[in-house]
Amino acid sequence: MSPARSWRSPRPSRAGVTEAGRGRRLLIHTDGAARGNPGPSGLGAILRDAQTGETVAELATYLGVRTNNYAEWTAVEAALGKALELGATRVDLRMDSQLVARQITGMYRVKHADLKPIHARVMAMLSRFEGYTVGHVPRELNKDADRLSNVAIDQPRS
Repeated sequence: MSPARSWRSPRPSRAGVTEAGRGRRLLIHTDGAARGNPGPSGLGAILRDAQTGETVAELATYLGVRTNNYAEWTAVEAALGKALELGATRVDLRMDSQLVARQITGMYRVKHADLKPIHARVMAMLSRFEGYTVGHVPRELNKDADRLSNVAIDQPRS
């Protein structure tokens, strides 16, 4: 099994934002699921303290009838929003969608009109962190986020 492929933000840390050793770094696993493409979809994300491994938040949200790519992108957006809410200064994003990971790093362009606004919001959120990494991981290493995305689809709705 190969390790996660990672990419680091090219911009240096902003001087004066935090002192060395301060701030919170989160390891974030995200996943989006759709049963059918499009079909009933959900997002899942698990946010852990990168130092202790402690789970600090779990997200599972039903998205309605959407495509898998929409669910994947929305999972990243929701997780980054939660990370900012929790005061994270650095994030390490991991996902089993190689396409989304490569679109975030700029290796691939986002072409679909429905995804471009989400991409823009994600990139704006990432710019608010002192630093970030993005990595593609095999599905076996993303089981928690996958479980949460399926919980979101399966949860009863009124």
